[in-house]
Amino acid sequence: MRLVRTVTVEPPRQAPDLVFTGHIEAQDQAALAFRIGGRVAERLVGLGANVRESETVARLDPENELNDLRSAQAALTAAQGDLRKAENQFQRQSHLLERHITTQADFESARQARTAARAQVDAAQARVRSAEDMVAFTTLKADAPGIVTRVGAEPAEVVAAGRMIVQLARREGRDAVFEIPAELVRQLKPDMQVRIALAGEAGAEASGRVREIAPQADPVTRTFRIRVGLTDPSPAFRLGAAVSGSIRPGGDGAIAIPATALTQRDRGLGVWVVDPKNFTVSLRKLEVAGADPAAARIAKGLEIGDIVVTAGAGLLQEGQRVRLIGAEGR
Repeated sequence: MRLVRTVTVEPPRQAPDLVFTGHIEAQDQAALAFRIGGRVAERLVGLGANVRESETVARLDPENELNDLRSAQAALTAAQGDLRKAENQFQRQSHLLERHITTQADFESARQARTAARAQVDAAQARVRSAEDMVAFTTLKADAPGIVTRVGAEPAEVVAAGRMIVQLARREGRDAVFEIPAELVRQLKPDMQVRIALAGEAGAEASGRVREIAPQADPVTRTFRIRVGLTDPSPAFRLGAAVSGSIRPGGDGAIAIPATALTQRDRGLGVWVVDPKNFTVSLRKLEVAGADPAAARIAKGLEIGDIVVTAGAGLLQEGQRVRLIGAEGR
C-alpha cells in the first residue's frame, strides 16, 4: 500500500469583480489648429464654451497674408493686360496674313505670344486663389458643435502651424476612461460589459462596453488606458466627472487542480483518482483547458467530489491500494 497526498475536486470559484476608478471624457475630441503659423489676434471662446458648427473660435493677424493677396491680384491684373495686347496683336497678324501683307513667321510669333500670355494669366489666377486660401486660413472655425475642454494659446501669442488652439469635445457620445494595471488588463477583452457608477451620487449608474484597450503602457505610470463607451448615460455624467467601473470577468467553467496531479501516459494527460470505498486508484484521461506551474484547469474528465492524487502519483499502477495523507480541498 502506497502513501499518497490528495485533494478533493471542488466547484470552480467565481472570480471577484474587477473595480477601478476613472473619469468621463467625450467619445470624440478634436484639437482645432491653424494650418499656418502667425500671431494670434483674438481667441473668441474660452473653457466650457458651447461652440456651434462653423463658429469662429480664433483669428490670426492677417496682414502678411493680405499683402500677399494684393500682390497676387496686381500680378493677375498685369497678366490680363499682357493677354489683351497679345490677343490684339494676334488679331492684327491674322487679318494681315489673310491679305498677304505679313509673313507666316510673324503670324506664328503672334500666336505663340498669345498662348504664353494666357499661361501667365492662368498662373496668376492660381496664385490669387492660393493667396485667398492663406487669408482664409487665418480664421479658425469649428467643424462641428461641441464644448471647449482645453485652450492652447492666448491672444498676441505667436503660434506654429498645427499647434492646438482649442480642444473641442463633441456633444454626442461619452466615454469612461480608466488607467488599469497590467495584471488586470489581461482579463479584459473588447466589448466586455462594464457597470459605471458616478462617484458621490447614489443610484447614478450607466452601462457600457470596453471600446478601446491601449496597446502600450504609459511610460511613466506603467498602466494601460481603456475607454468604455457609455450607453445612453444620464446628463449627470458630465465631462470630467469621477466614476468607478466594475467588470465581472467571465470564467471558462474549468475545474482547477494542482499541476502536480497531472500524469503523462500514452501520449495523453491524466490523473489518478481514488475510489473512496476501497481506496484503489484508477487513471482517468483529461481534457486540459490550460496549465501553469501551480495549477491546471480541467475542461473534461473530472467531477465535483473526485479525490485526486497530487503527490506520489509517479509510481502508481492501475487498481493499486493507497493510504491517504490528507484529502483537503483547494
